[in-house]
Amino acid sequence: MKTTRRVFLTGAACAVASGLTPGVIRSSRAQGAGATIRIGMVLPVTGPGADAGRFALNGAKIALEAVNKAGGVLGKPLEIVTEDDQTTNPGAVLAFSKLASQPDLVGFLGSVRSTQNHAMAPDILKTGKPMCFGGTDPVLTQLGNPWLFRFRPNDSFSARVIAEHGVNGLGKKKWAIIHSTDAFGTSGAKALTESLGKAGATVVLDQGYANQGQDFTPVVLAIRQAGADVIGSYFTFENDLGIFARQLRQLGVTAPWVGSPSITNVTALKLAGPSLYGTYGVADYAEESSDAARAYGKAYRAATKIAPDNQSSWTFDAVTVLALAINKAGKTDPQAIREALLAVRGHAGAEGTYNFDKNGDGLHGYNVVRNDKGTITFDRRIDFYQG
Repeated sequence: MKTTRRVFLTGAACAVASGLTPGVIRSSRAQGAGATIRIGMVLPVTGPGADAGRFALNGAKIALEAVNKAGGVLGKPLEIVTEDDQTTNPGAVLAFSKLASQPDLVGFLGSVRSTQNHAMAPDILKTGKPMCFGGTDPVLTQLGNPWLFRFRPNDSFSARVIAEHGVNGLGKKKWAIIHSTDAFGTSGAKALTESLGKAGATVVLDQGYANQGQDFTPVVLAIRQAGADVIGSYFTFENDLGIFARQLRQLGVTAPWVGSPSITNVTALKLAGPSLYGTYGVADYAEESSDAARAYGKAYRAATKIAPDNQSSWTFDAVTVLALAINKAGKTDPQAIREALLAVRGHAGAEGTYNFDKNGDGLHGYNVVRNDKGTITFDRRIDFYQG
């Protein structure tokens, strides 16, 4: 394990419009079909994940403009074609099928949600082109699907960092784990339980919940009854987290809370307000974690007038690295692009330094951050990449 407080890099981007409309996203340099290199993007335009979709598209747009300002891909402007996944698994499958039917698309950006990536995975395998995604279920890159490339650290790392901070940083031993019952939440809870066991801590409550619930009172009462002195969480949707946070504080539970990245997202902060003050999170993106993250944050704020978070930073990195790989490959042949992605080493992005392993995982650590009265402050970076 390696802990660092600074990682160095380059980064630049241009301001872009921040509206969310499905279709073709091109820079002013694009001249139309045939004159561009095109990639597809599955994202939520409608449904409960629409806010995340807007942020994701913003990050991709910023990267698109930066890539094209630097000369584009193989001497041509880069272009992004989008489809709405409706924040559902069937919607994601349909959106990907629409994109996959366009033979000129050379690669794809997938979902930030693990369940949707699982749903698309069989079709991704059949299509045989690189898919860059943000879901954090560790199983996704263990499916034997050679086309999946993750642009966020997986939950085996988030669990280790949550346990490290809660047990050794906060000195807490009696844990309540709260998690969604989907693939993301169950895999995260399992990994956290294993990490806490290795750290000598006890899980006094393992409580799952169904996504899109409106009442977390039974969950909060279970935490109180279990006598937990710290909470660890894996929430899939920020609106669920916001409701839980408010009810947690309303019912008088004040135990420290260390959450997965959703606890730091802009939407969750807006919904929960003071209920999240003083909480901790593991964050793949933290603006003060590196020169690259600061450069991206500056570009994002200039483009959108709001603070960036990991819903946008991973798509920025995915577009940037995919363009880099295509240029390194020197052609749009899928296998050549895949090999170029696997060969990426030491690329400093907004989320961290990318070193792809054989499974397609590019990042191997997380930032620890704290909610300081609504402002997310960087504490430290913990990396597990061995080189």
